[in-house]
Amino acid sequence: MPSAESTTETPEAQPSGLRPFTGAEYLESLRDGREIWLYGERIKDVTVHPAFRNNARTIANMYDALWDPADRDVLTVPTDTGNGGFTHPFFRAPVDAADLRRSRDAIAAWQRRCYGWLGRSPDYKASFLATLGAKADFYAPFGDNARRWYKECQERVLHVNHALVHPPVDRHLRPEQVSDVYVHVDRETDAGLVVSGAKVVATGSALTNYNFIAHHGLRIKEKQFGVVFMAPMDVPGVKLLCRTSYEMTAARTASPFDYPLSSRMDENDAVIVFDQALIPWENVFVYGDLEKANTFFHDSGFMPRFSLHGATRLAVKFDFICGLLMKAVEINGTDEFRQVQGNIGELMVWRHLMWALSDAMIERCRPWADGYVQPNEEYALTYRTLAPMAYGKMREIVQHTAGSGLIYLNSGVADFHNPEIRPYLDRYLRGSHGTDAEQRVKVMKLLWDAVGTEFGGRQELYERNHAGNPDDNRAQVLRRGNQAGVTDDMIALVEQCLSEYDLNGWTAPHLAT
Repeated sequence: MPSAESTTETPEAQPSGLRPFTGAEYLESLRDGREIWLYGERIKDVTVHPAFRNNARTIANMYDALWDPADRDVLTVPTDTGNGGFTHPFFRAPVDAADLRRSRDAIAAWQRRCYGWLGRSPDYKASFLATLGAKADFYAPFGDNARRWYKECQERVLHVNHALVHPPVDRHLRPEQVSDVYVHVDRETDAGLVVSGAKVVATGSALTNYNFIAHHGLRIKEKQFGVVFMAPMDVPGVKLLCRTSYEMTAARTASPFDYPLSSRMDENDAVIVFDQALIPWENVFVYGDLEKANTFFHDSGFMPRFSLHGATRLAVKFDFICGLLMKAVEINGTDEFRQVQGNIGELMVWRHLMWALSDAMIERCRPWADGYVQPNEEYALTYRTLAPMAYGKMREIVQHTAGSGLIYLNSGVADFHNPEIRPYLDRYLRGSHGTDAEQRVKVMKLLWDAVGTEFGGRQELYERNHAGNPDDNRAQVLRRGNQAGVTDDMIALVEQCLSEYDLNGWTAPHLAT
């Protein structure tokens, strides 16, 4: 096979290893013998299992969009690796605000295909992967590994997830005292590092190609914990222990009509376990350098980029929820009520804020390493602080505004197929303004799945924790403000005011004494 640099073939003609997946190729890539456990069973094929199949197909639809001529201008740009191919814009390191804007628009276009409900879409981890090309030297002496992964992930638009945090086990102890649980290196070999331990939370990892493992949280002080690496999902010794499946429950007990989001947007959260797993040296980014291991989250450039992705995704999600609530109150016949209009207006404010923050991160981007740029960190930190508040407020507004309409519903789609009770449904469950019962129930069940089901509750938990520890997020705003001189300017403004008067009156020459 010719090298990526030397190929002269068109992207469509290139071997699959040099270009992005199609949807079918993505699904095939998941049939690799990975070890996924759910309800005491090892899953043989996640692409057909009822706990994962429709989420997998939703992601496959995103990959197919990369090949759709109608979406090509928004969803793809040429690679910068020399292979002559194309990629999703967010996988390519940005050199200016225009590049960031193209990335944001592509993120939004992909998210509109899942209505904002997939937090771990394939472009999410491009928040980190694109930094590997711009700041590979950060990973010295493993800089060549970073460059290779940048090239491969960009050319193939690989679906990568991460797990960064120690499990909530004995966190009052030092990591070295919990080495039976926390990810650590057991031993070094000529082939690579043998790793054991667990990380939380590997959201959506059952459907990814690789997992990026690093550290975020309490500082580590021992070499065996200072490891950052990439692990293919089919590495022997890598296991996923999945939480209960909302998709599987919906498939077995109801229908898409009853659970339209749970049935296809359930990014199953899992505990990822490494049991004497061999990580080849070429997949290692950091080992033994405790400073790099402890500061990766901020110093790698990951944080402001994942905030741009997160704000954009949440903005699309709020677009969807705003539109859905508008339909719901019209069906309820309350759309002209002043309080209802005020509630929807408040929800739209949160939507506008997320779009504005994504704009601000782009338009006020900052120079970064080797001629590249990063989203503005001040607005990134603002998103991280406000997003959990916004989501909790959204759920409160929806539940308060829709009221009993969310539960004035029949049990399921089977009721509509029963001729004995269908007339009662048509009479008593119809909506306002001529909306029939079937359409009313369809809208209200979609809204209930968004904010009221177990899936809806998990979504709030995800959004509240997606950006990290809320107390630390707020403190980071202050710390970064100190580092950037923002707080100095604020204090200087106050000092200027204080200097303009004293015990004897005004000291400013332009004021009358």
